[in-house]
Amino acid sequence: MGLRLVALALLTLSACAPVATGPETPSRAATTQSGPRMPPMKVFGEAPLRPVTRANAEIARDFLDLAFALESGRSLQRLTRFEGPIRVRVTGAPPPGMSAELDRVLARMRREAGLDIARSTGAAGITIQAVPGASIRRYLPQAACFVVPNITRLSQYSAARRRNLSDWAGLDERETIAIFIPNDVSPQEVRDCLHEELAQALGPLNDLYRLPDSVFNDDNIHTVLTPFDMLILRAYYDPALHSGMSRDEVAARLPAILARLNPGGEGRPARFLPETPRAWTDAIQNALGPGASPAARTRAAGRALAIAESEGWTDHRLAFSHYAYARLTQGRNAESALTHYRKARAIYAARPETEIHNAYVAAQLAAHSIARGDGAGALRLLRGQPELARRYENGALLASLLMLRAEALDQLGRSAEARAVRRDSLGWARFGFGPEWAVRAKLSEIASLNPQRTGG
Repeated sequence: MGLRLVALALLTLSACAPVATGPETPSRAATTQSGPRMPPMKVFGEAPLRPVTRANAEIARDFLDLAFALESGRSLQRLTRFEGPIRVRVTGAPPPGMSAELDRVLARMRREAGLDIARSTGAAGITIQAVPGASIRRYLPQAACFVVPNITRLSQYSAARRRNLSDWAGLDERETIAIFIPNDVSPQEVRDCLHEELAQALGPLNDLYRLPDSVFNDDNIHTVLTPFDMLILRAYYDPALHSGMSRDEVAARLPAILARLNPGGEGRPARFLPETPRAWTDAIQNALGPGASPAARTRAAGRALAIAESEGWTDHRLAFSHYAYARLTQGRNAESALTHYRKARAIYAARPETEIHNAYVAAQLAAHSIARGDGAGALRLLRGQPELARRYENGALLASLLMLRAEALDQLGRSAEARAVRRDSLGWARFGFGPEWAVRAKLSEIASLNPQRTGG
C-alpha cells in the first residue's frame, strides 16, 4: 500500500483491484463531447467520527504484524517513527485540489490520531513531490505513487537504491521521508495516494488482507483512512513507545496503550482471523494485477478461490475471492459470475465492517439486473448503497452507483427522476474519474448496459 500501484481495470464500475507490490518498497481514449453539460466537481466535507468496533486484543495483534514487517514478508527488528513535531511540505507541480485534500487529512490526523503534524514551507520531515505519473513509472513501472526514506526528490531515488538508503529496515528513526504523488490523475486518486502514503510515511509499512476496516490492506476497498487506521497511528505515536523498540518491547506495552486509547475495545470478544497464506496473496495479486493475460488472470483467481475454500475461511477474504473470480469470468459465463457475486454478497452482508465491500458487489449485481431489463430489481439492489459510498468518501463508486440508479429509473419510465439522479452523479464523477472525457466514458459504459438503448 505504501507503493500504490497502477491497477488493472477488470470491468470498470469502480473496480477496486490490488496488484503486486515491489519486493521492499512499501506501497495502491477520449470520447465524444455529446451528453449532459458537466456541473462543478463535488468534494467531500468533514465526515462524522465513527468508533472502532473491534476488540483490543485483535488490534494489538494487527498493530504488531503491521509495524514489524514489510509487505514482502521481511521482518523489521525495531519500531521506527518520527520523534518530535512532524512537518510536511509540498514540492513539484501539485494539481488543483491537492492542497485542500492534504489540509483535510492532516487535520484528521491531528484530531483523530493526536499527531503534532502540520504544513511547512521550509524544512520538513516529509516532502510530498507532485510529478507526472510517467515520471513515477520511469522508476517503478507499476506504481501510481510511493513513499521512500532518506530522499526528498524523485531524481534521487535510483542513487538511494544503489546505496541501500531506501531500505526501511536500516532506519533507526524516521527523519526524512519522500512521497511521490501523480499530478495528472483524478482528484480521488490524488487524495487516495495522500492518505495511504502519508499513513505509511508515519507508521506501519505492512499490509494485511485479513483487515476488513483499513487502508492497510491491498484490496483497496477503503480509499481514505479509517477509524481503525487513526487508532493505529495514535498508538504508534503514544508516549509509551519510541523508535528502536523491539517487537517484544512494544507487545508488552501495547495492551495498556490500547486500553487507554480505546476503552470500548476492552472486554469485546476477539475474532482472531487466521493468517493469510502467501499462496493466496500471490494468486490474488496475479489475478488482479497488470502484466498477465486474461486466461492467466482467470486461472489465478480460480487458485485464490480454491485456497480460500480449502482454508475454511468464512470471512471477507473468501468473499473477495468470489468477487474477483466473478469479475474475471462474467464475460464468458454470466450466470456463473452471478452465483459468485451472490456468494460474496452474502458474506459481506453478514458483518457491519464490510458494508462498503458489499456496495461494490451491489453495483455489479445491479448492472446485471439492468442488462436483463429488470430496473425494479436494480433499484432494490441499489437501495442505500450510494449513501454508503458517500459516507466512506468514495466518489468513483458513488458516481457509478448513481448512474446505475438513473439507468434503472429510465427503464421504469421515471425519466424526470433519472435525469436528476444522473445530474447528481456528474459532480461526483468529476472527482472520482477526473477529466470530462472519462466522465462521459463512464456514462456511456453504464448506458450501454440498458437493452432499451441498445435494441437488445
